[in-house]
Amino acid sequence: MPSLKEIKNRISSVNSTRKITSAMKMVASSKLHHAQIMIGNMLPYESMLEHILKAFLASEVDATTVYNTVRPVKKVAFVVYSSNSSLCGGFNANVIKAMQQAIDKYQRLVGMDNIVVYPIGRKVAEKVTKLGLNCGGDFSEIADKPDLHRCIELADLLSQKFIDGEFDRIEMIYHHFKSAGSQILTQKTFLPINIKEELDFDDERDLTSNIATLEAQEYIRKKGKVSSNAKEAVKPLNDNFIVEPDMESVLCSLIPKLSHLMIYTALLDSNASEHAARMVAMQTATDNADELLRDLNLQYNKSRQQAITNELLDIVGGTVNS
Repeated sequence: MPSLKEIKNRISSVNSTRKITSAMKMVASSKLHHAQIMIGNMLPYESMLEHILKAFLASEVDATTVYNTVRPVKKVAFVVYSSNSSLCGGFNANVIKAMQQAIDKYQRLVGMDNIVVYPIGRKVAEKVTKLGLNCGGDFSEIADKPDLHRCIELADLLSQKFIDGEFDRIEMIYHHFKSAGSQILTQKTFLPINIKEELDFDDERDLTSNIATLEAQEYIRKKGKVSSNAKEAVKPLNDNFIVEPDMESVLCSLIPKLSHLMIYTALLDSNASEHAARMVAMQTATDNADELLRDLNLQYNKSRQQAITNELLDIVGGTVNS
């Protein structure tokens, strides 16, 4: 049985750890709020642009460009989003696992030498180096501070490599942020653009709350159902288009803008998901520390009471003997 001093030292240690986890939870909550604002500002423009462009491509039979040309897959690239730091639960582990599964799938088709990974985040970059995979560069600095200009540079680089035939398929792996308590691991095709993909709008995001409790999520889910029933259905824009000056000029202007936003919004999603995962992980750690403190305090009080009882018995025994 540990002594009173050992228990007291452990209580002090757990208290110090609890202060750290509680502070990290508050910091992650603040960063999550800013990340939600950035997604909210960008999402309407990105969603509508994607809707218009894909509807336009689907409605025009001869709307064929180098960006939506499907060819036999001989070389594949992956853009994988992770974080630069840890202490965010299974956030990084899930991304790395999805990356390895995707690589194993394509390895049987094209071979390991024809797979290139563009890691955004130090954790996935370290894993790529450890596995000996082909790395397309270092983009760790934008994982913490999303930079639109760097995303545009990366999107233009990937698009040019796709046009030149260096890659036949480019996919993104990231966490899609729906709410503080729900982040969905997503694998999405970057190029070629899939014009057969169903046009859908993700209106189920919660960009206002940073509470990840089950009760809050149930309330948000019910509230979302009510609001979605009140909305009118969005009609696909599949009418005949009059294109000025010509179709090629319009597509060559719209598609690069969409590619820029796809890289950037995926980065914003991943960034918000990281903060949400860290907030939940630190809240869980704080709760565990509270429970451990209760057990330690109970053990300390019992040991202290036992020590006092033993001292009284010694005094009484000494008095009787005298």
